[in-house]
Amino acid sequence: MHSGNGQHPVLRACGRTDVGLKRQANEDSIKLDENLRLFAIADGMGGHAAGEIASRTAIETLHEFVAHAAINRDFTWPFGIDSKFSLGENVLLTGIHLANRRVCRLAGENETYSGMGTTVAAIYAPERVIHIGHVGDSRVYRLRGDQLQLLTDDHSWVNEQLKRNIITEDEARNHRWRNVITRALGNRQDVEVDLKSVDMQCGDLFLICSDGLTGMVDDQTLHQVLSTHPQEDLQALCGRLVELANEAGGQDNISVILVRVE
Repeated sequence: MHSGNGQHPVLRACGRTDVGLKRQANEDSIKLDENLRLFAIADGMGGHAAGEIASRTAIETLHEFVAHAAINRDFTWPFGIDSKFSLGENVLLTGIHLANRRVCRLAGENETYSGMGTTVAAIYAPERVIHIGHVGDSRVYRLRGDQLQLLTDDHSWVNEQLKRNIITEDEARNHRWRNVITRALGNRQDVEVDLKSVDMQCGDLFLICSDGLTGMVDDQTLHQVLSTHPQEDLQALCGRLVELANEAGGQDNISVILVRVE
């Protein structure tokens, strides 16, 4: 469906997920599909491997729906189509809503999964625009030239306090509630998804990551590493980001996806 002809820029991607230094298991899940032009990270929570199941379920459900929508334009949309959004945005939005429903259902059906949930941050670029959908505190950044821009807004207690100027950036970094998220997939049927679309240019580098990276490595350091590292080797760059998070303490699972526009 999406060839590398003159019509659409080619997207090259690389991803890496790592358990970190303090956790027993990795509850993050990642998905890279260059053909479908869908890239996503989910950071699961909940004991007894429930977080891992929540994140994997969310990512697989989203991927399945987007793949289905790409080959079959006439199938029934489970939540209808929202005319405020483009087709691509509707595909991403519906995929995330379906993922939420499925995680909710699993949590309801099985006592050991009760209370499980997951964040999701995804980019989908069927054409010349990047659609971003997210719930929770996993993030999407864009490096363009020398500008690193955060394209998502954390759904976290700390971020809400920051926006109201109740706490400072420094207090936020070390706050004992910094891991408390205010929105996730899996705890209510009608989760609110943040959706936005941005243009892409040749040379743009998009970073999707879980808070295992951003909780350990500040934006200034991210900017420095992304802008000085040779971008030809996305795999080495992914590895370097994971290394940095582990060098800083590796308190959480670390997941990164880099997507370069060529």
